Amino acid sequence: MNLQADFALTVAAVILTFIILWSIRKLVKPSKQRPFLPPGPLGLPIVGYLPFLRKDLHHQFTELAGKYGPIYKLWIGNKLCTVISSPSLIKELVRDHDTIFANRDITVAARVGSYGFNDIAWSPYGSQWRNLRKLFVREMLSNTNLVASYNLRKDEVRKAVQEIYSNSGTPIDICELAFKIDLNVIINLIWGGKIQGMRRDRILADLLPVIAEMLDLLLKPNISDYFPILARFDIQGVEKKMTTLLQRVDVITEDTIDERMKNPSEKSEAATTKKDGRTDFLQILVDLMQDENNKELLGKTQIKAMLIWWDNTSSTTIEWVMAQLLCHPKVMKKVQNELDKVVGLDNIVEESHIPKLAYLDAVLKETLRLHPIGPFLTPRTPSQSCTIGGYTIPKGSTIFLNVWSIQRNPLAWENPLEFKPERFLDNTMKWDFNGNNFNYIPFGSGRRVCWSAAC
Repeated sequence: MNLQADFALTVAAVILTFIILWSIRKLVKPSKQRPFLPPGPLGLPIVGYLPFLRKDLHHQFTELAGKYGPIYKLWIGNKLCTVISSPSLIKELVRDHDTIFANRDITVAARVGSYGFNDIAWSPYGSQWRNLRKLFVREMLSNTNLVASYNLRKDEVRKAVQEIYSNSGTPIDICELAFKIDLNVIINLIWGGKIQGMRRDRILADLLPVIAEMLDLLLKPNISDYFPILARFDIQGVEKKMTTLLQRVDVITEDTIDERMKNPSEKSEAATTKKDGRTDFLQILVDLMQDENNKELLGKTQIKAMLIWWDNTSSTTIEWVMAQLLCHPKVMKKVQNELDKVVGLDNIVEESHIPKLAYLDAVLKETLRLHPIGPFLTPRTPSQSCTIGGYTIPKGSTIFLNVWSIQRNPLAWENPLEFKPERFLDNTMKWDFNGNNFNYIPFGSGRRVCWSAAC
């Protein structure tokens, strides 16, 4: 028993000594080697502020900003993080140093899920990312393609409305329903509606849960991201789970890509419809991949990465819009009156009506103000050390832009916690999703602004 006690005391002494030496090293490190970092809360040795983080991180980060200012730092494990909650500082970041901060923060789940950063969302800033983005916006989101796919979007929305109507009196998961609409539309945009019947149902049945699981893993806190030295052990199994899910997706995507490359009649059919803008996205990518000029840009890996990730955030936004309307019946009544006036009682809403639905647009914008899709957007990382707000932001650190706090700032918004769509009807202010007004950036700003908002 004494031997066991002595061993335990020895181990404890070694650990304590290590912590003391580590702390002393941090304190006595020569000032010329220590960058002038922002202020911030003290954490524990090694783990930093990690044990003190709450689930409501956006609330906690906003509270810390009230104590330490609009820019502060904290260590999360071995990661140095900087939180910015000021429109002027964000403007400095995305305008003066946009190229430096044009990279996403690297996570294990993102690396694996994007086939090694081969998609638009996670690809490092550079020529490949610029070319992929141009390709995607030009081919997938061109006016020609959007017009050509209008009936498809309309049909899917009407099916959803019919489903809701036929289940009146029964609880419906709006978020899940909207997610299914997104998936149906995307599948048809990618494959051009050529996949029908049982095969289409199988693809949807296989992809829906897989994509949902991949998104959950992408958002799940992973100890490997905070302690890179532990990444090789994959303690939480995130890398293994993401790899397994990706293999399930590969079964669908690789077979379909190979089929397009080998089937002359399919390729010929796509070529004949290209002039009318009805070529599906997959065929466009396959044609570009087989072009000698694009071999360095596009391969099967890039195509697969671009096929499985899309902007699926609309389902969450729809759920928040419905929640706000249910909580504010007067606002809902105004929306209904506008629809009656613009669309009519005997007609169905068409996309051509949208520019005339100013109040509904204001409801959407107000919802995104209070409930941005990502309260910190997608964290960034600088490609080199630079200065923001007079403080040094070291290369490779993690940057959180606290959009949730900025869009509830009482200095910029009157009664910021009140759901008031009328504030977006003020014609003296330009409220859009392009990220030019730094008091309102639900989709980000700068080079890495959300592609769906930039097109």
